[in-house]
Amino acid sequence: MPSEEGNASSQSSSGDTKRKVSIITEPVVERLGHDNLGFEQNKRKISQQSHHSEEGPARRKSNLHNNNFDTSSIHSDRYNGEAGGRAKKQSFSEALEKIEKDYDNSRLEQSWIYSLCMRCRVEYTTPSWEPPGWQKICPYPLCPSYRQFARILSIILIGVLLWITAFVIIGDTAAPGGQLFQLVVLTVAANFGGFLISLTTLPRLIGMLLVGILFQNVGWVNLDGEFQIVTAELRKLALVIILVRAGLEMDPTAFKKIYKTILKLGLIPWFVECSLIAVCARFFLQLPWMWSILLGSIVGAVSPAVVVPCLFRLRTKGYGVVKGIPTLIIAVAGIDDAVSVAGFGIISSIMFSTQSLGLQIAQAPVCIIGGLGFGVVWGFLCKYVPEPGDAYVVPIRTLMLFGGGLLAVFGSEEINFEGAGPLGVVFAAFTASYFWCGQGWELEDNPVSTAFEIFWMIFEPILFGITGASIKIAELDPHIVSIGVGSIYVVAVIRILTTVAIAFGDKLNVKEKIFVAISWMSKATVQAALGPVALKTVMSNENRTEEEVHYAEMVKMVCIMSIILTAPLGAILISVTGTKLLKKTKQQLEPMDGWRRSHRPSLHDISIIDEEEEREDIEGIADEDTAANTLSNAQTATAFTITK
Repeated sequence: MPSEEGNASSQSSSGDTKRKVSIITEPVVERLGHDNLGFEQNKRKISQQSHHSEEGPARRKSNLHNNNFDTSSIHSDRYNGEAGGRAKKQSFSEALEKIEKDYDNSRLEQSWIYSLCMRCRVEYTTPSWEPPGWQKICPYPLCPSYRQFARILSIILIGVLLWITAFVIIGDTAAPGGQLFQLVVLTVAANFGGFLISLTTLPRLIGMLLVGILFQNVGWVNLDGEFQIVTAELRKLALVIILVRAGLEMDPTAFKKIYKTILKLGLIPWFVECSLIAVCARFFLQLPWMWSILLGSIVGAVSPAVVVPCLFRLRTKGYGVVKGIPTLIIAVAGIDDAVSVAGFGIISSIMFSTQSLGLQIAQAPVCIIGGLGFGVVWGFLCKYVPEPGDAYVVPIRTLMLFGGGLLAVFGSEEINFEGAGPLGVVFAAFTASYFWCGQGWELEDNPVSTAFEIFWMIFEPILFGITGASIKIAELDPHIVSIGVGSIYVVAVIRILTTVAIAFGDKLNVKEKIFVAISWMSKATVQAALGPVALKTVMSNENRTEEEVHYAEMVKMVCIMSIILTAPLGAILISVTGTKLLKKTKQQLEPMDGWRRSHRPSLHDISIIDEEEEREDIEGIADEDTAANTLSNAQTATAFTITK
């Protein structure tokens, strides 16, 4: 301040006309809530003739920005600048009304309704438009945006048009009260139930399954009789989509790096769980050995639909990426599912085959070789058909892969080699993705994967809705339920212990081994798709017996119980133990942006990080810097001593 005063006085003495310079020297009193430029804080006021006229600091926002309530807000409206610089007075009643309004806004932001509404909203990366007056009718954030409303409305209109068309073509089955109409209503309700469950951070499929159980036991839906043929075919379509997505999500680079660990942790725990479930079913449920092994092959599968969303949330917070744990878990889950589906197909081919014993024994190698051969050939064909530069390459490749999957599944059933079909679908998708990446597509930006994500959004509520609707609580045998619950939990614990025991030499500490083992206890997609298949196969056989129907119903019941018992618990354990057992990176990883990214987490949202490189970045650099600094300090001290 003295330098400024001296400068001002020297200028005033040199000029002919003395100028008065006014500088605020008294301490500035903090005023809260001023939006008028005349009341800026820490701003010098200098006359217009002075050469020291300058702009003050940027205008401060009012404390009422973001609706933060403060008692000083009474004065915030008193200084609204008017012509002539006169302040506008505010009556006590107006001030009191504003206080009450701000207080209500503050209470609204802290309420559970506000939090729930904000959870339901989606941030858009592209410009959005809304009709004039939309905010008056649907205020933010209590109502959806116009884009969300228009999207829902378009889906409803498309559904209504399809229903009208189906009613005209089919007739009473699509009319209100018909089985097709009930399936549509069940699908819509299951989708809504999944949305409600997702607000609790649990997987959507749990809500879909519960809605199906509710509709069946309340009497709102009846999908029995001849309509079971339709639901069985819908399950096969869902299975094809599941297997194609699994093949497209497999990363050859990651598999090459840790293939020994993936095979070891993918095959041994699955074999242990499959064997234990088969033993329990044989001695406690009195199932024949072939039926017991069939049940074990289904229950042993891990569900990526439960694991991926939970790992996605942990990955965005930086947990576990130091050693590539998310990649390991997802890769093992893919191998686990492929083995389960192939094993189920081979065993069911042997069980329901009417061929000779020699042909039944040859089922296993023929299914494996045939499935692998078909997958490689069809994937190689998708490399050249269509031509990579074709303008319609994405939709054609999508249809090629989907059509090949349908051909593999339905064709293998027709020739009584059911085990070859699912294996062929997985390897066709994997081979095609490998070649497409060589042609320039990136694995995480594969538009064909996006198309199958959309297919899964349609078929997921259908699959889990009809799976839940197949459970009739009144017909459940308490003895079978109690044995099934005990067997599932005991075997799950043994699988966890087995995984921890065999995870030696994988550069994982004890906590990380426990977390990896816990992540593989969740069951869902494979069990929902394959659980009722045996019952459908038995019911389609004219020479079926009552015992076979009873065995198939027990297989379906145990599979559905495994979903209900392990999916919610597995999701909760992954979310809770992940922050306690995994190491957190210093820099949190953000989810990838781009046109492909949807609101549904994908396997590619789990980044693949080189374990050795990450360790060097986090631990090695600090040690090297410390050693370098120590050496530098020692050299400096030596030089200083010599100089002295």
